[in-house]
Amino acid sequence: MSDPDLIVRIAARGDGVTADGRHVAGSAPGDRLLVDGTLIKGPDHVAPVCRHFPECGGCQLQHLSDGAYADYVRSRVAGALAGQGVSAGDVPLAYVSPPRSRRRASLRALRLGKRVQVGFSAQGSHRMVDLAQCEVLEPRLFALVAPLRSLFARHLRDRQPATVDMALVDQGVDLVLSGLAVDGLAVTEALLDFARENKLARLLLDDGDAPMTLWEPDPVTVRFGEVAVGFPPRAFLQATRDGEAALVAAVRGAIGDARMVADLFAGLGTFALSLANDVPGRKLYAAEAARDLVLALQAGGNRLPGRVFPEHRDLFRRPLTPKELDRFDAVILDPPRAGAREQVLQLAAAQVPVIAYVSCNPASFARDAATLIESGYVLEQARPVGQFRWSTHVELVGTFRR
Repeated sequence: MSDPDLIVRIAARGDGVTADGRHVAGSAPGDRLLVDGTLIKGPDHVAPVCRHFPECGGCQLQHLSDGAYADYVRSRVAGALAGQGVSAGDVPLAYVSPPRSRRRASLRALRLGKRVQVGFSAQGSHRMVDLAQCEVLEPRLFALVAPLRSLFARHLRDRQPATVDMALVDQGVDLVLSGLAVDGLAVTEALLDFARENKLARLLLDDGDAPMTLWEPDPVTVRFGEVAVGFPPRAFLQATRDGEAALVAAVRGAIGDARMVADLFAGLGTFALSLANDVPGRKLYAAEAARDLVLALQAGGNRLPGRVFPEHRDLFRRPLTPKELDRFDAVILDPPRAGAREQVLQLAAAQVPVIAYVSCNPASFARDAATLIESGYVLEQARPVGQFRWSTHVELVGTFRR
């Protein structure tokens, strides 16, 4: 009989769960909850590496050992599938990105008199944690926190909130600032000096309309495979380079030597451009609803003549039909968090031999997986990936075959 006071797993939102079903915040598997509420730490309960944990909302699980955290990522996937009655042939060990590897982030800023705060929101609160340390951001991103604090101290109005969207691109750091009032030449010159001194790839200001570029010495690009693609402001990127590589590798293993491939919800071409040259004669159709992403993908695809064929298409309103889908040897599916119910229903009625489903939400993935399995697909593997280290955010690649 199991010990009812032993923490046996971590729930989806990060609480530990005892053998008899009680939720205990801040606990780890192997911890023991005493009658008086005291928590006796087990071997997988470790000291957090950041001074801001657990207050900062950027991390929820720094108190877990590396092994316990990898187990949590895997269990999120396995648990979501079990909840839908879905069986996967294999749910392998999770790939987890290392510390200080996050290449994009959205931070908040607020000036309160002479004090300026820049950081993430506190857990479950709108209150801000002023970052003095961050163990998830890539060092080049974190290095901008102090200079931004100084910039906002001079040019952000008192009690005026601002946001900072940052991403690592081929040329360095791409920065979008919202909330700054540029009401004179002096402010503009200060921003240009800031961009120059911090060697930014690009600096944009967003006043509620389209972001305005203030600084961009060279065209900003990101690279997928051998192709550099123009990077629209705030465009989606996988959270870490290594996590992206793990997802691409899993998709590559799923589709094998398929020659006619559809990449649905293609974005900037993370998969289409990375996989286009794998097989001689491969052709990749890429559908994406965001016009700026399609235009960037089109320009990138032009460097692979006859390989990549983008289309501006809203797959929620106009999913590919079975007749269209049956032209392909493989389909790559990478939808938003809500999943791709409309497109999955069409896939269930089609005869595509293999589907590589990339998901950032195990729950919506499991729901869509149940639909595909009911139509005759087999879920061979669900590969967990933890790009958002120490968080409850989990990704995966599912391989379905007819």
